[in-house]
Amino acid sequence: MTDLDDKQAPKPQRHFSVPQRQQHRRWRLWLVTLVGLLVGLGYGLYARQVGSAGVETNDAYIAGNIVPLKAQTSGTVVDVRTDNTQYVRQGDVLVRLDGLQTQVALERAEANLADRVRQIETLFNHAEMFRQKLAGKEAVLGRSRHDLARYRSVAHDGAVSAQQLEDSEFLIREQEADVRQIAAELAGAKALVQNTTVADNPTVLQAIAELKQAYLDNVRQEIVAPLSGFVAKRSIQPGEQVRPDTPLLAIVPLDYLWVEANFLENELAHVQPGQPVQISVDLYGSEVVYHGEVLGLEAGTGSVFGLLPPDNATGNYIHIVERVPVRISLQAEELQTHPLRPGLSATVRIDTRQPGKPIPQPLTGLPAAYKTEVYDHQLQGAEALVKKIIGENRQVRKLEG
Repeated sequence: MTDLDDKQAPKPQRHFSVPQRQQHRRWRLWLVTLVGLLVGLGYGLYARQVGSAGVETNDAYIAGNIVPLKAQTSGTVVDVRTDNTQYVRQGDVLVRLDGLQTQVALERAEANLADRVRQIETLFNHAEMFRQKLAGKEAVLGRSRHDLARYRSVAHDGAVSAQQLEDSEFLIREQEADVRQIAAELAGAKALVQNTTVADNPTVLQAIAELKQAYLDNVRQEIVAPLSGFVAKRSIQPGEQVRPDTPLLAIVPLDYLWVEANFLENELAHVQPGQPVQISVDLYGSEVVYHGEVLGLEAGTGSVFGLLPPDNATGNYIHIVERVPVRISLQAEELQTHPLRPGLSATVRIDTRQPGKPIPQPLTGLPAAYKTEVYDHQLQGAEALVKKIIGENRQVRKLEG
């Protein structure tokens, strides 16, 4: 037999007895059990470590400001210059109303102011006229009194009769009555114009206020965007009749958004403003992670601010774990890279290992540019118009011919 035959010869198989096979099976079972225990222990330690690092919830949504745009005056819509999903800038004219009625009202207010100015100018002239009349009557009265005194000085000589003295006394009484009457008329005229000028007389100021209101109504026939943002919920159509507070559309500024996350009350023991947060949105999936921080906790649970707040002072009390809304910021740079919309679902995780600020010191605030100034200058033209009308009517020109 050669070496090749030796290599090709089958090796004898090793046979185990029944007790040996049972012992090997028990060892394998113990080994699998031990591995399972080690894996379970490792997972438990990992879950405890990760769980203690923060709290997580998928009951979270993107929130933002939805600015309703309403009519400020009555009129008929004649022009709609925007539509849903369109971006508008602050001050853009979005809706225009028919301005015929407001123009007529403005012209009526202008005529009313001119008439009031002329009336007050006339009152000033009347007051001056009564003042001059009073001075003339007092001069005549003074002369009469002087004459009466002279008559009395020569009456004992018989130079003046008793009838003439009596007539002089009655004349003085009549003149004194005339002086009192004109003084009363002067006081009445002065009461309407004293301590004022034509421009700041109460009657003129009332007409000025009416003119400004008519001017404002006419200017607001063009409805402008108070803020920059995207148009949504446009419901107005040309030809519709609107009144003050009629909703026209909404503007959503997408550069200022945040997250409203609703955590269980037993998860908030270590949540504080300023702690870092990781946010993922269903729109982009887990590949895109936003980074924010806790801004603050709401002042109550969601049920407290509901339409029908709970009343647990009954015999049918059921304990329910409540949720508290937590406000979380979003970074503007990340919003520009991956834009969001209010209402999108999100998953947030707050790292409670990081120290934060006390809950009574929230970080919530509005951006510096979140204000509107489009209404501040709508009365600028009215001031110039008022000055023009007062100047033209203070000195009433005489008619020629």
